[in-house]
Amino acid sequence: MGRGKIEIKRIENTSNRQVTYSKRRNGIMKKAKEISVLCDAQVSVIIFASSGKMHEFCSSSTTLIDILDQYHKLSGKKLWDAKHEHLDNEINRIKKENDRMQTELRHLSGEDITTLNYKELMILEEALENGISSLKAKQMEFVPMMRKHNEMLEDENRGLQFKLRQMHLDSMDDHNVLENGDVYHQQGVGDYETQMPFAFRVQPMQPNLQDRF
Repeated sequence: MGRGKIEIKRIENTSNRQVTYSKRRNGIMKKAKEISVLCDAQVSVIIFASSGKMHEFCSSSTTLIDILDQYHKLSGKKLWDAKHEHLDNEINRIKKENDRMQTELRHLSGEDITTLNYKELMILEEALENGISSLKAKQMEFVPMMRKHNEMLEDENRGLQFKLRQMHLDSMDDHNVLENGDVYHQQGVGDYETQMPFAFRVQPMQPNLQDRF
Protein backbone atom coordinates (compact mmCIF):
# COMPACT_ATOMS: atom_id res chain seq x y z
CA MET A 1 0.00 0.00 0.00
CA GLY A 2 1.29 3.45 -0.86
CA ARG A 3 1.42 6.35 1.47
CA GLY A 4 -1.68 8.45 1.65
CA LYS A 5 -1.61 11.99 0.36
CA ILE A 6 -1.21 14.50 3.18
CA GLU A 7 -3.41 17.51 3.04
CA ILE A 8 -1.34 20.70 3.18
CA LYS A 9 -2.86 22.81 5.89
CA ARG A 10 -1.91 24.13 9.28
CA ILE A 11 -1.42 21.41 11.88
CA GLU A 12 -3.57 22.30 14.82
CA ASN A 13 -1.90 20.05 17.38
CA THR A 14 1.06 21.95 18.84
CA SER A 15 3.23 18.89 19.50
CA ASN A 16 2.63 17.42 16.04
CA ARG A 17 3.29 20.79 14.45
CA GLN A 18 6.63 21.12 16.24
CA VAL A 19 7.71 17.60 15.28
CA THR A 20 6.77 18.17 11.64
CA TYR A 21 8.63 21.49 11.61
CA SER A 22 11.83 19.94 12.97
CA LYS A 23 11.76 17.06 10.45
CA ARG A 24 11.02 19.22 7.39
CA ARG A 25 13.48 21.92 8.46
CA ASN A 26 16.25 19.34 8.72
CA GLY A 27 15.25 17.97 5.33
CA ILE A 28 15.42 21.40 3.69
CA MET A 29 18.82 22.12 5.23
CA LYS A 30 20.09 18.73 4.05
CA LYS A 31 18.87 19.32 0.49
CA ALA A 32 20.40 22.80 0.46
CA LYS A 33 23.78 21.42 1.54
CA GLU A 34 23.57 18.62 -1.06
CA ILE A 35 22.83 20.93 -3.98
CA SER A 36 25.57 23.29 -2.83
CA VAL A 37 28.18 20.51 -2.81
CA LEU A 38 26.99 18.46 -5.78
CA CYS A 39 26.30 21.36 -8.15
CA ASP A 40 28.77 23.96 -6.82
CA ALA A 41 25.83 26.31 -6.34
CA GLN A 42 25.65 29.27 -4.02
CA VAL A 43 22.79 28.52 -1.65
CA SER A 44 21.47 30.35 1.36
CA VAL A 45 18.43 29.31 3.39
CA ILE A 46 16.88 31.19 6.30
CA ILE A 47 13.97 29.74 8.27
CA PHE A 48 12.12 31.38 11.14
CA ALA A 49 10.00 29.20 13.41
CA SER A 50 6.67 30.38 14.75
CA SER A 51 8.47 31.02 18.05
CA GLY A 52 10.82 33.45 16.28
CA LYS A 53 13.89 31.21 16.45
CA MET A 54 16.05 31.42 13.33
CA HIS A 55 17.81 28.63 11.46
CA GLU A 56 20.08 29.29 8.51
CA PHE A 57 22.42 27.64 6.03
CA CYS A 58 24.86 29.25 3.60
CA SER A 59 27.30 27.73 1.14
CA SER A 60 30.88 27.73 2.36
CA SER A 61 32.01 29.50 -0.84
CA THR A 62 30.02 32.66 -0.11
CA THR A 63 28.27 34.66 2.59
CA LEU A 64 24.69 35.70 3.15
CA ILE A 65 25.59 39.36 2.54
CA ASP A 66 27.14 38.52 -0.83
CA ILE A 67 24.09 36.52 -1.85
CA LEU A 68 21.76 39.35 -0.83
CA ASP A 69 23.87 41.88 -2.73
CA GLN A 70 23.82 39.66 -5.80
CA TYR A 71 20.06 39.27 -5.49
CA HIS A 72 19.69 43.03 -5.15
CA LYS A 73 21.70 43.66 -8.33
CA LEU A 74 20.12 40.95 -10.48
CA SER A 75 16.50 41.36 -9.39
CA GLY A 76 16.48 45.14 -9.23
CA LYS A 77 14.49 44.98 -6.03
CA LYS A 78 15.43 47.30 -3.22
CA LEU A 79 16.18 45.29 -0.16
CA TRP A 80 17.27 48.34 1.83
CA ASP A 81 15.50 51.61 2.38
CA ALA A 82 17.22 55.01 2.16
CA LYS A 83 18.32 54.87 5.80
CA HIS A 84 20.00 51.52 5.38
CA GLU A 85 21.61 52.58 2.11
CA HIS A 86 23.09 55.64 3.81
CA LEU A 87 24.37 53.46 6.62
CA ASP A 88 25.92 51.05 4.13
CA ASN A 89 27.60 53.92 2.29
CA GLU A 90 28.94 55.27 5.59
CA ILE A 91 30.35 51.86 6.48
CA ASN A 92 32.08 51.63 3.11
CA ARG A 93 33.50 55.14 3.57
CA ILE A 94 34.87 54.28 6.99
CA LYS A 95 36.43 51.09 5.62
CA LYS A 96 38.16 53.04 2.85
CA GLU A 97 39.35 55.66 5.32
CA ASN A 98 40.70 52.95 7.59
CA ASP A 99 42.54 51.34 4.68
CA ARG A 100 44.04 54.71 3.74
CA MET A 101 45.23 55.34 7.30
CA GLN A 102 46.73 51.87 7.51
CA THR A 103 48.65 52.57 4.30
CA GLU A 104 49.92 55.89 5.68
CA LEU A 105 51.07 54.18 8.87
CA ARG A 106 53.02 51.63 6.84
CA HIS A 107 54.61 54.46 4.84
CA LEU A 108 55.56 56.32 8.03
CA SER A 109 57.26 53.16 9.33
CA GLY A 110 59.20 52.83 6.07
CA GLU A 111 57.13 50.02 4.56
CA ASP A 112 55.72 49.86 1.02
CA ILE A 113 57.37 53.13 -0.08
CA THR A 114 58.70 51.79 -3.38
CA THR A 115 55.40 52.60 -5.08
CA LEU A 116 55.44 56.27 -4.01
CA ASN A 117 56.38 58.99 -6.50
CA TYR A 118 58.65 61.94 -5.79
CA LYS A 119 55.85 64.25 -4.62
CA GLU A 120 54.44 61.64 -2.26
CA LEU A 121 57.93 61.01 -0.85
CA MET A 122 58.38 64.74 -0.20
CA ILE A 123 55.05 64.87 1.63
CA LEU A 124 56.07 61.84 3.67
CA GLU A 125 59.42 63.43 4.53
CA GLU A 126 57.71 66.62 5.67
CA ALA A 127 55.31 64.64 7.84
CA LEU A 128 58.22 62.78 9.44
CA GLU A 129 60.11 66.03 10.11
CA ASN A 130 57.04 67.59 11.71
CA GLY A 131 56.62 64.49 13.83
CA ILE A 132 60.25 64.63 14.98
CA SER A 133 59.93 68.35 15.84
CA SER A 134 56.80 67.68 17.90
CA LEU A 135 58.54 64.79 19.65
CA LYS A 136 61.56 66.93 20.57
CA ALA A 137 59.30 69.71 21.83
CA LYS A 138 57.45 67.22 24.02
CA GLN A 139 60.74 65.85 25.33
CA MET A 140 61.89 69.36 26.28
CA GLU A 141 58.79 69.75 28.43
CA PHE A 142 59.99 66.85 30.57
CA VAL A 143 63.55 68.20 31.05
CA PRO A 144 62.69 70.66 33.89
CA MET A 145 60.55 68.03 35.58
CA MET A 146 63.35 65.46 35.45
CA ARG A 147 65.88 68.03 36.67
CA LYS A 148 63.70 68.97 39.63
CA HIS A 149 63.13 65.31 40.41
CA ASN A 150 66.88 64.65 40.38
CA GLU A 151 67.49 67.60 42.67
CA MET A 152 64.92 66.29 45.13
CA LEU A 153 66.60 62.89 45.07
CA GLU A 154 70.01 64.46 45.68
CA ASP A 155 68.67 66.49 48.61
CA GLU A 156 67.08 63.42 50.09
CA ASN A 157 70.33 61.48 49.63
CA ARG A 158 72.35 64.20 51.36
CA GLY A 159 69.88 64.23 54.23
CA LEU A 160 70.17 60.48 54.67
CA GLN A 161 73.97 60.63 54.57
CA PHE A 162 73.96 63.37 57.23
CA LYS A 163 71.71 61.28 59.48
CA LEU A 164 73.98 58.25 59.05
CA ARG A 165 77.09 60.27 59.97
CA GLN A 166 75.30 61.74 62.98
CA MET A 167 74.27 58.29 64.19
CA HIS A 168 77.85 57.05 63.74
CA LEU A 169 79.27 59.98 65.71
CA ASP A 170 76.74 59.48 68.52
CA SER A 171 77.66 55.82 68.81
CA MET A 172 81.38 56.72 68.98
CA ASP A 173 80.72 59.29 71.71
CA ASP A 174 78.81 56.74 73.81
CA HIS A 175 81.69 54.26 73.44
CA ASN A 176 84.30 56.86 74.48
CA VAL A 177 82.24 57.83 77.51
CA LEU A 178 82.15 54.22 78.69
CA GLU A 179 85.91 53.75 78.23
CA ASN A 180 86.77 57.04 79.96
CA GLY A 181 84.52 56.09 82.86
CA ASP A 182 86.45 52.82 83.48
CA VAL A 183 89.83 54.58 83.34
CA TYR A 184 88.63 57.27 85.71
CA HIS A 185 87.45 54.63 88.15
CA GLN A 186 90.82 52.84 88.14
CA GLN A 187 92.83 56.06 88.39
CA GLY A 188 90.54 57.40 91.10
CA VAL A 189 91.14 54.40 93.37
CA GLY A 190 94.93 54.68 93.00
CA ASP A 191 94.89 58.38 93.59
CA TYR A 192 92.71 57.90 96.61
CA GLU A 193 95.14 55.40 98.10
CA THR A 194 98.15 57.63 97.50
CA GLN A 195 96.38 60.67 98.88
CA MET A 196 94.93 58.84 101.87
CA PRO A 197 96.25 60.31 105.21
CA PHE A 198 98.75 58.24 107.19
CA ALA A 199 96.39 57.79 110.07
CA PHE A 200 93.94 56.00 107.91
CA ARG A 201 96.46 53.61 106.38
CA VAL A 202 96.38 49.97 107.43
CA GLN A 203 99.14 49.27 110.00
CA PRO A 204 100.83 45.90 110.66
CA MET A 205 99.39 43.96 113.53
CA GLN A 206 102.79 43.41 115.20
CA PRO A 207 105.22 46.26 115.60
CA ASN A 208 108.73 45.97 114.27
CA LEU A 209 110.97 44.27 116.84
CA GLN A 210 113.87 46.64 116.10
CA ASP A 211 111.84 49.50 117.49
CA ARG A 212 112.28 48.02 120.99
CA PHE A 213 116.01 48.44 121.01
